[in-house]
Amino acid sequence: MTGQLVSDEPTTAVLSGAALAKEIRAGVTAAAEALAAAGAPPRLAVVVATDDESTAWYVRSIAKAASKTGMQCDIVDLGPDATAEQIRSRLTELSEDTSVHGIMLQTPLPGGASVEDLAASIAPEKDVDGANPVSLGRLSAGLPAFVPATAAAVLELLDHYQVPLAGRRAVVVGRSNVVGKPAAQLLLQRDATVTVCHRHTRDLAAHTRPADILVVAVGRVGLIGAEHVNPGSVVIDVGTNPTADGGLTGDVDEAEVAGSVAGLTPVPGGVGPVTTALLLRHTIESASRSRA
Repeated sequence: MTGQLVSDEPTTAVLSGAALAKEIRAGVTAAAEALAAAGAPPRLAVVVATDDESTAWYVRSIAKAASKTGMQCDIVDLGPDATAEQIRSRLTELSEDTSVHGIMLQTPLPGGASVEDLAASIAPEKDVDGANPVSLGRLSAGLPAFVPATAAAVLELLDHYQVPLAGRRAVVVGRSNVVGKPAAQLLLQRDATVTVCHRHTRDLAAHTRPADILVVAVGRVGLIGAEHVNPGSVVIDVGTNPTADGGLTGDVDEAEVAGSVAGLTPVPGGVGPVTTALLLRHTIESASRSRA
């Protein structure tokens, strides 16, 4: 069920991703059952080459979500000492394996290995997290391609809460290939007027305050406070920063902006669950096209 953000309320709406993620997973489950019945069960492979515990937690969450939908998810753990060539070779093998429909290369990677370089070894038709330069280039050109799932989750949430985009001022803080750049491209395609800020931007607040829609994806606790936001704006916090007690917090100081902005995604529970659900949906789309 689609939510609706009422921007003239004095309180800040919590833009949870739970209901949207559940809706997406329900569609994935139905499609996975149909594909399995047709003899083509969907299969996702997540390649890991790190012993980072937060990464391990995220990968386990993907596998758990996949299992609940009936999708097979293989965790291909190459270990933290894997070389770039070993990772590239495994990605190539998976790309050539007709039983695999989605491939994701998880970061961080070992020293000497670059995701920008290695992602080129993922077949674009299986590149469900939009990491291959071909996928990113097609996105920039407005052509069909898998979009990085986190960036896609930003737009899914805005649509779910019926936030108008055409003609609105959107500011994206962060310029990574995973979130910032693709999110800016997606907003442009929806006719928003987009500004991208980064570490060299002078007077960040002067750029972010006029925004109707503010997307923050930097990885810096408390980067965005009350002085950075426009009352009535919608803020999508993509930051996931570990806390001392083992939890997560975002890039936005929730206590400072609450009651001022119209809507804010929580961390955790906002963009994250939608991202995971979209990875599964992208895999279903790849599996379906492979049968066409």
